[in-house]
Amino acid sequence: MRISDAIAKMIDSPHNSVHDIEHLLKVHSLARCIGQLEGLDEQTLYTLELAAVVHDISCPYLREKYHSAPGELQEKESCGYLREFFSGTDVAEEIVQRVCLLVSRHHTYHDIEGQDLQILLEADFLVVAAEKHLPPSTVENQGHKLFKTSAGLRFLNNLILQLNLNTQE
Repeated sequence: MRISDAIAKMIDSPHNSVHDIEHLLKVHSLARCIGQLEGLDEQTLYTLELAAVVHDISCPYLREKYHSAPGELQEKESCGYLREFFSGTDVAEEIVQRVCLLVSRHHTYHDIEGQDLQILLEADFLVVAAEKHLPPSTVENQGHKLFKTSAGLRFLNNLILQLNLNTQE
């Protein structure tokens, strides 16, 4: 499965809102960029990109069922939706398993296993911080505890600077 096919499949899903689609595109773009800048090998980058595309796959279903999509429920319920999503594709089982692990841990900021998970957390954090217009102090405090990659830290520091500039206007 090409990354573009995964994106198209997510866009084609009648369950996703415009916000869901915009969010996955932003997270994917940042995750890919950070992954490339950090020099991930081809398979790890591919796995990261797939995970970034589908990282919030359970959100529409959770919103329908519970009227919200808290992170811990996303992590708990995503793997079933992911297995269905990848069913009938040529994505290797080991990659599907890793994507399930990445998605099921993308709101857990401790015991981070692997650079692909680290990058997914960083990309999602950056996008959520910008989308929610989090206060610069919150982004700085939480971000500097979480971020480990050089590229992610660079983007985090630029986001903090932009948030500070916007609050001064």
